[in-house]
Amino acid sequence: MKHNIYRKILLNRESGKKMFAVLIDPEKSFERNFASVVAALKVATPDFVFIGGSHTLRSCESIIEILKEEINSDILLFPGDASQFAPNADALLYLSLISGRNPDFLIGQHVKSSLAIADSGIEVIPTAYILIDGSRLSAVEYISNTRAIPRDKAEITLSTAMAGELLGMRLTYLEAGSGAAVPVPAELISFVSEHIMSPLIVGGGITSLNDLSAAYDAGADIIVVGNAFERNPTRIIEFVNWVDEYNKQHEKDKSLPLI
Repeated sequence: MKHNIYRKILLNRESGKKMFAVLIDPEKSFERNFASVVAALKVATPDFVFIGGSHTLRSCESIIEILKEEINSDILLFPGDASQFAPNADALLYLSLISGRNPDFLIGQHVKSSLAIADSGIEVIPTAYILIDGSRLSAVEYISNTRAIPRDKAEITLSTAMAGELLGMRLTYLEAGSGAAVPVPAELISFVSEHIMSPLIVGGGITSLNDLSAAYDAGADIIVVGNAFERNPTRIIEFVNWVDEYNKQHEKDKSLPLI
């Protein structure tokens, strides 16, 4: 069943509303803090919950079923490979790792999953997935056997993002990697966002409200945070409430008369 998630993203972006996503790795979801994660998501509702990971062996379908019974956020698949596909998500980020040169993550995993995805009727959002050096080897780099783009190579990053758009990708995702030592630089986000047409997602290494503010101010439309909540799930409430206030303040600022 289609949920028009992409249309919602476009409408939010057009109105200037910044969006927030909580990333849940199914490999860690059945540890003790999962109940705390769900409790926090019931108190403060992010726009999206992303489900997936670079090295996930557990079923994504079962965790999505649990979450759908408990929370109101849209649930998007964020798969590391074809085995993580689950038809009961609201939409699928169909990731192509275009910053790398490993054909398995450019198209191979897509071939394995395409028939099941087409048969399911799930909303599919082709997404250009671009790894940026987060000053620490990430799981996605290791598993995919690809190298991240250096943090100071803005032209290469932009060329990669624009290539994704020309190939028909509808979202651009700048990813520093789960547990990155540092997030994607604000100046890089700004440079890319000023030149591309697609909504921009940024994730990896974001651990503070200052990181959130810097990424939004630089032009990110959706920010994804996961690792920062694993030890303290109640921080989800702090982050979601902060994003709500950020949007309210910017809406207020837009309504003020120019002097």
